[in-house]
Amino acid sequence: MTPFIVALVSGLAIAGAGDRPIVMTYDVRVPMRDGVTLSADVYRPDTPDPVPVILVRTPYDNGVAAHVAAGKRWAQRGYAYVVQDVRGRGESDGEFYPLVTEANDGFDTIAWITRQPWSNKRVGMMGGSYLGWVQVYAAALKPEGLVTIVPSVTPPDPDRNFPVQFGAYEPSTLSWLLAISGRTMQDISEHDLRGAYSHLPLYGADLLLGRTLKAWRDWLDHPTRDEYWKAQAYQERLKGASIPMLHISGWYDDVLVGTTENFANLNDHPNQFLMIGPWGHRINTSRKIGAIDFGPQAVVDLDAIYLRWFDRWLKDIPNGVEHDSKVRAFRMGDNRWLTEDEWPPARTRFTRYYLTSRGRANSRFGDGRLVTNAAGTTTTDSYRADPLDAFPFVTDDAFSQIGGPDDYRKVEERKDVLVYTTAPLARPMDVCGPLSVRLFAASSARDTDWATKVLAVRSDGFALRLNDGIVRARFRQGREKQIPLEPGRVEQYDIDNWSTCIRLGAGWRLRLEVASHAFPKFDRNMQTGGPIGKEATGVVATQTVYHGGERASYLMVPIVPPRTAPARTESGAATRGR
Repeated sequence: MTPFIVALVSGLAIAGAGDRPIVMTYDVRVPMRDGVTLSADVYRPDTPDPVPVILVRTPYDNGVAAHVAAGKRWAQRGYAYVVQDVRGRGESDGEFYPLVTEANDGFDTIAWITRQPWSNKRVGMMGGSYLGWVQVYAAALKPEGLVTIVPSVTPPDPDRNFPVQFGAYEPSTLSWLLAISGRTMQDISEHDLRGAYSHLPLYGADLLLGRTLKAWRDWLDHPTRDEYWKAQAYQERLKGASIPMLHISGWYDDVLVGTTENFANLNDHPNQFLMIGPWGHRINTSRKIGAIDFGPQAVVDLDAIYLRWFDRWLKDIPNGVEHDSKVRAFRMGDNRWLTEDEWPPARTRFTRYYLTSRGRANSRFGDGRLVTNAAGTTTTDSYRADPLDAFPFVTDDAFSQIGGPDDYRKVEERKDVLVYTTAPLARPMDVCGPLSVRLFAASSARDTDWATKVLAVRSDGFALRLNDGIVRARFRQGREKQIPLEPGRVEQYDIDNWSTCIRLGAGWRLRLEVASHAFPKFDRNMQTGGPIGKEATGVVATQTVYHGGERASYLMVPIVPPRTAPARTESGAATRGR
C-alpha cells in the first residue's frame, strides 16, 4: 500500500528546537517475517539527510493527539519519530494476543527502519507500560541498529506481577483485556468491573463483560510456570543486552518491580540508569496521588531528560549523560530527589523488625508490635480467613492504577488482619530500598494466600500504604509446581513487598499487616486447594502466624543512614547529605 503523505508542516513554535519543515507520513506498511504488515506513522524533518530515529510501538492507537504532538516535536529536533500500531491493533494487520509476537515484530520493525533512506540506522525506543514491554522484548534479541531504550513503568515477566504474581491473579487485568479487545480502544466506564472481579468462578468473569477473552482463560489454564509462560518471559534474555537504558517508574506504580529488577539485572552493564518518582503508573502527571501532595519537585521536565538522553546516544552530543549519578530517586516524607550511584544505596543497613504480641494482634487495636530483637520464646496470633468476606485492598476498579498512598486505618479495624507496629520513632529514619517479609505460618486449609503490607503511620494516625506483596501457599517452593498444604503444618514464606523510599518523621511508626486476601488487587483464594479461578465455593480457614524463637517472623527494612562523604550531582559537582 502506498503511504499517504498527509502534510508538510513548518513554523511550529517548539521551545529550544528551532523552526524547520517536517513531513508526516501516515499508515506506512511495515512487513513482518510472516507476511503480516503493521501500520506506522512517520514524522521526520524535511531534509535529504538521514536522521536518527525514535520508535514507539503501541496497542493504544498510534494516531492519538499525544503521538501527533510528540511526532512533530521530535521531528523539529532533528529526529524521525515512528509510532506503530502493534499487531492486530489499530490499522495493523494480524491478530492481537498480548506479548507473544512483540519481540520478533519489534526486531523486524527496527530492521525495516535501518533500511529507509531517511534513517541513519541509529534507533532508540521509548514509551511506558505495554510500550515499555515492547522495548525490552525487542532489546533482548539485540537487533542491529537499536542503540538505546527508555522503558517506563515496564512490567517484569508476565507471570511475576502482571497478570499473575507469585500464583495470585490480578482481576484488574480483565479490565485491561476488555479495553483492548477490539482493534480500537473500548470504553469500559459503564461496565460493572467490581462485579466481574467478584464473580465465581472467576474463569467466567469475562462473560459478565460481554466477551470471551481468550488470553484471560489461557492465563487461568496455566497456573504454573510452564512452557506457556516461559515463552513469554524476557528478563533472563534481557541480561544479554548491553545498550544504554534509562529505566523509569514511580513508587506507586503497580508494576514497579519490573523497573527495579531490570536495572538490578543489568547492573554490570555500562550506562544503566534508574529514575523513580512519587508517581503512580501514569508517571509525572501530578504532584498529588489521592490525599497525598508530594510537593513542587514531584513533577519534573521529563521531556528535557528524554531529549538529553537521545541527543547523547543517538546524536553523539557530548552532554555528559554517562557521567550522571546512576540513580535518581524521590524520597517521600521530606519530598526531595536523591542521587545515588547504585540501588539500593551501598550504605543501606538491612534491619530485621520482628513480629511479637501477647497473642492478640488482630486489628490495629490489638497488641502486635515490631521490635528489633526477637523474643526467645515462640508465640502465635490467629485469625479466620473467609474468601466470601475477603480482606480488602483499597483501589479503583480499572487497571490504570492499582492502589496508592491510601489510608488503611478503617480497613485495619477488621479482625481478619494481624497488625504489628513499632514504637514512635525518636528521630527521623530514611527507609529506601526493597522491602521483604519472612513469615512462619500455618493454615487449616489445603491452600491459602499470605498477603503482607508495609505502612508508615504518621503522627496524626494516617496509616499510609508504602507497598505490599503476596504469595500463594501452593507455590511457596516456586511457580514450577503446586504443592498442597498439610493442614496445621508450619511453613516458611518469603514475601517480596517490592520497594519504597520515604523519610519517616519523628513520632511516626512503621507497620506491617498480615492477611490472607487483598481483594480486588488479587483474586480470592478459595482455600480448597482446587483449580485456581474455577471454583464457585470455598472454605473458611484458621490462620496462625508464629513469632519468636526458632520461628521468628520478621519484616526486613532498608534503613539508609546519611552520607558521610560527598556525593556527585548531575553536573558532577559534590554535595553533602542529599
